[in-house]
Amino acid sequence: MKKARKHLFLILFFGISTYFFAQGKLDSAIPKTISIDGNILFNNYKLILINNKEKVVALKSLLKKADKLVKDEIVYSVMDKKQTPPSGDKHDYMSTGPYWWPDPTKPDGLPYIKKDGLRNPTYYDISDSQEINKVEDASLKLALAYYFTKEVKYANFASKLLKVWFLNPETKQNPNLNFAQGIPGLNTGRGTGLIETRDVYRVLDAAILIQNSPNWSNEDQLALKKWFSEYLSWMLESPIGHDEAKAKNNHGTFYSEQIIAFALFVDKPEIALNEIEIFKIRMESQLKSDGSQPLELARTKSWGYVNMNLFGYYLVAKLAENLNISLWNHQISEGKNLKNALEFIMPYLKKEKVWEYEQIQKISYGETIKILKFASLKYNNPEYEEIAKKIDLKTYQSELNVLTF
Repeated sequence: MKKARKHLFLILFFGISTYFFAQGKLDSAIPKTISIDGNILFNNYKLILINNKEKVVALKSLLKKADKLVKDEIVYSVMDKKQTPPSGDKHDYMSTGPYWWPDPTKPDGLPYIKKDGLRNPTYYDISDSQEINKVEDASLKLALAYYFTKEVKYANFASKLLKVWFLNPETKQNPNLNFAQGIPGLNTGRGTGLIETRDVYRVLDAAILIQNSPNWSNEDQLALKKWFSEYLSWMLESPIGHDEAKAKNNHGTFYSEQIIAFALFVDKPEIALNEIEIFKIRMESQLKSDGSQPLELARTKSWGYVNMNLFGYYLVAKLAENLNISLWNHQISEGKNLKNALEFIMPYLKKEKVWEYEQIQKISYGETIKILKFASLKYNNPEYEEIAKKIDLKTYQSELNVLTF
């Protein structure tokens, strides 16, 4: 650890670029991450060692945030919520449908009615959905900080976050989403709720990056795999899981994404392979030959949903690489492929056209930047990277985008 600190100090403050390679070895290796390209992480590590300005600035920003996480020592648990799920067990995850509101024509407001795209602020009254997002975000930041610096304080706190949410008997979440996105007056949970774990893949890479650190043992890793194996079985076998598996829009995409990611993590490649084939069928049904996504374009936040679903496509393609499968140029039928789906939105990114579909909130580019960075790499086209810089330089320069691409 002292050696790592010395290395980082020299990098960040003195800009000594030849010192590290003179030592005869690197302090890191190519990690076997699932959604992040381990080769890219390793290359970025080497660029930091030779004082690449862009990477060093991003690392300094990451460490500032990671240090705050360690200092604040805030952990999260499904036990934090004030409400008790219908099961009577607070270990069960719980949330309500975000776009559902009391019916003003009914004295008690029940059953709730849908207002697509308009988020009911009472959605945030139940803390589980917000807290799992914080676990995903914080654990990955800390794990990356550990990978690049070898400072065990980052791995230690990442391990604490994971243990509190997934492993510790008194605080862990049960491996199901039986009560996610329930609709008052209609049901206590729906398949639609599975969208709330679409970003949990970040936890998997975090756990991989902190393996063999002092507070994350092989037994801890196996325990986390057991949790995800049980959650995967629930997704595949439960009525709620079956309901989401039939979804035709972005919910179907992110169901496939989760099945593939979790199956890879728990060493069940046959499940991942089967879901990749199902995903191909999803693309066929979701795309038109011009690359458009009719089901997402019909939403009140069409730009957001088109980009969200497209990012899901690209994420699945990245996950499939773990099985030596390339979906980047996979052609289903005429025009229905990942590249054409991106080309559909390119005129809008280049300001050649104005988005003419319904979009009730301001357009943002968080997922668009990641899509463009993937495309730049996979299609060997620097134009995508340049457009990403132009449309949202701040997001493009964010530490996670710089350090994971």
